[in-house]
Amino acid sequence: MSQVSKERMMSILLAPHVSEKTARATQDGNQIVFRVRRDASKPEIKAAVEMMFEVKVSGVNVVNAIGKQKRFGQRLGWRSDFKKAYVRLAPGQTIEFTGTEA
Repeated sequence: MSQVSKERMMSILLAPHVSEKTARATQDGNQIVFRVRRDASKPEIKAAVEMMFEVKVSGVNVVNAIGKQKRFGQRLGWRSDFKKAYVRLAPGQTIEFTGTEA
């Protein structure tokens, strides 16, 4: 694996996406949900997760979320579009996110 592709892999996953729906997907379907770069493909996402977390991925589903129009005082604005990846882990595989909770 060349250095350029390894740098690309490190930049594909932006953050875990946390919501009630993603918590349910984690419990019921052994899936983890990430916000990813908008130009990332399914094979790139799979390779990035396998490289960073040292787990086996059995599938990736991708959702392009369109930003919503919101009002900021008297001005209208738009939230940014983003892409989510639902990553299904192979049976017996887990990813533990550890960190400080406020």
